Amino acid sequence: MHPAYSVIFFTTASGAGYGLIFLMALFGALDGVPADPWFGAVGLGLGALLITSGLLSSTAHLGHPERAWRAYSQWKSSWLSREGVLATATYVPLVLTAWGWVIAKSLDGKFAFIAAVLAMMCLLTVHSTGMIYATLRTISAWHNKLTVPGYLCFALLSGAAWFHALAQVFGYQTPEVALVVIVALFLSFYIKRKYWRSIDTQPGPATPESATGLGDLGKVRLLDPPTMTENFVQREMGFSIARKHTQKLRRICFFTYFLIPIVLTGLTSSAQPWLAIPGTLIAAISVSVGVVVERWLFFAEAKHVSMLYYGAETS
Repeated sequence: MHPAYSVIFFTTASGAGYGLIFLMALFGALDGVPADPWFGAVGLGLGALLITSGLLSSTAHLGHPERAWRAYSQWKSSWLSREGVLATATYVPLVLTAWGWVIAKSLDGKFAFIAAVLAMMCLLTVHSTGMIYATLRTISAWHNKLTVPGYLCFALLSGAAWFHALAQVFGYQTPEVALVVIVALFLSFYIKRKYWRSIDTQPGPATPESATGLGDLGKVRLLDPPTMTENFVQREMGFSIARKHTQKLRRICFFTYFLIPIVLTGLTSSAQPWLAIPGTLIAAISVSVGVVVERWLFFAEAKHVSMLYYGAETS
């Protein structure tokens, strides 16, 4: 599939935003961090900025962005509609949690409950985003049981990295936050490695023989292309990347989202602020770069089943 940069930015930015707000809300509800108004304002504000900019960018690849509101109408059957409804609804507990944290300067009682609801809404929204791709049977690389866990893990990782950096900036050296980062790093590494192995080793469910129904007669091959020039289907659904470039980008992804952050997290877990603050900020930026590369590969490595009619050997 063609890696649309607007969608890559959307999934990366909104994932980081939901992950950050999820952890802010969860730690706030459980008294894991002090109810510091400035910490709440910066953390929730950054998360809201990431989510909003991501959601707005998702309309950039639409032919008629002014009709995007119609996506809300099919929430009973479409995961895209459910994502839109949940993403919009999440702003309600977000505003109320921000009010309690920043204005009322309290996360006790009803505000703790609202923060817990906010954390759950963030989780459900990211889950819905992953389900948009996981339910597409026509793209075997996405119709994978690891697609949704991958989206959840990388949202948690991105959010945890920025949450850890903000905690260090505001002087909250809580070992629980560093532990969340490390757990998210290993979970993301395990899920992504397993996902890549899955799409590399498992053949697609469809072949030219099964697509044409001529398998009983022998091997089916394309004699002439359907069109003389590249068309929309080939541009959008037949994006290809060389194997050597795929492996190179996977290594870059591994170094940026896993190796560099885990080393920096280990070095800064009990370090002085002059080392901990820049170290965690660099780790967060490195994770973000790694997630962008991972998301680009997620789209670039996927092929639509329609490409079987354009000479592809398998879907």
